[in-house]
Amino acid sequence: MSNDARAAAPTDQPASLPDLVATAADLPEVVSGVVPDPRTAPTVRWGILGAGNIAGSFAEAVRDHTRARVVAVGSRDRVRAERFATEHGIHTTHADYTELVEDPQVDVVYVATPHSHHRDHALLAIAAGKHVLVEKAFTRNEAEAREILDAARAAGVFVMEAMWTRFLPHVAALRGVIARGEIGEIVNVTADHGQFFPFDPEHRLYAPDLAGGALLDLGVYPVSFAHDVLGAPSSVTAVGALTETGVDGQLGITLGYGQAMATLSTTLWSQTPNVASISGTAGRIEIEGTFYAPTSFRVIRHDGAQWRYEGFRGEGKQYQAAEVARCLEAGLTESPRMTWQDTLDVMRTMDEIRRQTGVVYPNE
Repeated sequence: MSNDARAAAPTDQPASLPDLVATAADLPEVVSGVVPDPRTAPTVRWGILGAGNIAGSFAEAVRDHTRARVVAVGSRDRVRAERFATEHGIHTTHADYTELVEDPQVDVVYVATPHSHHRDHALLAIAAGKHVLVEKAFTRNEAEAREILDAARAAGVFVMEAMWTRFLPHVAALRGVIARGEIGEIVNVTADHGQFFPFDPEHRLYAPDLAGGALLDLGVYPVSFAHDVLGAPSSVTAVGALTETGVDGQLGITLGYGQAMATLSTTLWSQTPNVASISGTAGRIEIEGTFYAPTSFRVIRHDGAQWRYEGFRGEGKQYQAAEVARCLEAGLTESPRMTWQDTLDVMRTMDEIRRQTGVVYPNE
């Protein structure tokens, strides 16, 4: 990229060139100052509660891209815990969740069990005096989320929802584009998240007792993205189709914000493009798939100017791990980038989506 392109890309008035390219290094005021290198975050000791796939990707991100350490893992299946520990170089295993949260080696617990169990496992960790990162969706509903946050407030511990998208470099960069007014006033956000899961009533995504369905596992990404860009909506409209087990198989969602709106979709029945866009009165941002993971985007202005942010592709959960470590060092109980109110707002929206589409979980 030329020096002219580097200088032009992040300004309020992009150069009238047909196509410019920028990287994180070219946008220091947008990326480097907002999303520091995760390796510069303080060292903390993680305990992982649950030994599934997402727990594995988080363990790898911490191990490979931060100075922190995963010192213990807990699973109710000892063989599974030991296999996980061997795979990820973790020296302590627990076959009991209480043992994990009471392990004196552990500073902060990452809860990576199914949504149906987040409330109980987060409360268990908080009762042991541990800080907590809870996998998204944070809980099954807003009421459970409030229980966790009330307990954290009373105990004076840090809690955050693991919505890792909010901490990624390309999201910081596109927020900079919006803040500089390059696309004008936002009028529309679109986002989709669809994956193909063959029907299996035993799979967690089809199991009501595990809070299955597309929304809490996949749809939480576009819903949270819309909240991040536009805030909590003034209206929610949803249509959906249920699976044979009664959870949501796919959903179409419209969030209203006065003159602006977000149009979102999620499905268990197809691998969709997983892209997003933000359209404003002066232009738009087109975010490539997979929009919620490290990726690239293009800014296309109505005056004909364009430029491209070239992001990296790969693991990104190290950025949320680093956020937790920095917040702990600062003595915070919540992240200013993913606040407790943010989590409650998202949960409230998803409660309304489920109400309109008839999805109710056992024992709610």
